[in-house]
Amino acid sequence: MKNRKLGNSDMEITAVGFGSWAVGGSGWVYGWGEQDDQQSIEAIHQALDSGMNWIDTAPVYGLGHSEEVVARAVKGYSGTKPYVFTKCSMVWNEKREVSNSLKKDSIRKECEASLRRLQTDAIDLYQVHWPNPDEEIEEGWTELARLKEEGKIRWIGVSNFNVDQMRRAQAIAPITSLQPPYSMLRRGIEADILPFTEEQGIGVIVYSPMLSGMLTGGMTKERAAALPADDWRSRNPEFQEPKLSRNLELVNLLKLIGDRHDKSVPAVAVAWVLRHPAVTGAIVGGRSAAQVKGVSEALGFQLTREEVTEIEDFIETKVNLG
Repeated sequence: MKNRKLGNSDMEITAVGFGSWAVGGSGWVYGWGEQDDQQSIEAIHQALDSGMNWIDTAPVYGLGHSEEVVARAVKGYSGTKPYVFTKCSMVWNEKREVSNSLKKDSIRKECEASLRRLQTDAIDLYQVHWPNPDEEIEEGWTELARLKEEGKIRWIGVSNFNVDQMRRAQAIAPITSLQPPYSMLRRGIEADILPFTEEQGIGVIVYSPMLSGMLTGGMTKERAAALPADDWRSRNPEFQEPKLSRNLELVNLLKLIGDRHDKSVPAVAVAWVLRHPAVTGAIVGGRSAAQVKGVSEALGFQLTREEVTEIEDFIETKVNLG
């Protein structure tokens, strides 16, 4: 699969990139539980060795820890250096309590901190993580444009924005990319967001194409029930009944499709989101090199039209009506 140009940037990115949410570990509200840093580094190196050329992170992942681990992984990698994307707008205090700010002084402070943690002079893509508070969008986006002019950021993007919010940002400065959630079980962006980005030439890099591990083939009822309290998924309805059984039934279908091509369940799940013409790339996470190997198969895999129909039929009868 050929690399794809990301929006109005000069970056040609692979269809799949490494997401470092879980790399942040525990100790914050959306942590994934304890995580070994060396395993994280090995997972990142496996992703790069498999052909991925970008890493997506955020300062809030592990409250700075994910960015630090990414920096160590990139510094210790002997091959071609990847693009590194990070974000802003989610901040925390000394009590590790997370809040949102798009005030210009806060944005600049966040940017400087990310530059230090990532050990770089310029961030390849800097994204507004969440459009909160909504009334501060214009102030925050203006500051991102200013940081770009100063050379601290190469390109600027948004995440979790709706169409109206993107229009407001574009009135100030062009948007390079949008990062929204997208998977077989979360399709809300298909109605108006993806048509808008396609029309406007905004790149789209989707997150959670496997719904945070649900569509990997590794989740079971027993594993879901045993998720520790410091794993945010233990509070997610998709990992609880009645949705859990339905989701695992979908996974069984993905396994059948994958077996036809000797591909993994994650590869099928990722190939499904990449089938959409408005999607430039998909973010995939991994807590070990072994997990990344299964996902990296999606780099060159495409579903047949018949297989897409199989999945659509299941979604229509079980998900939309269930």
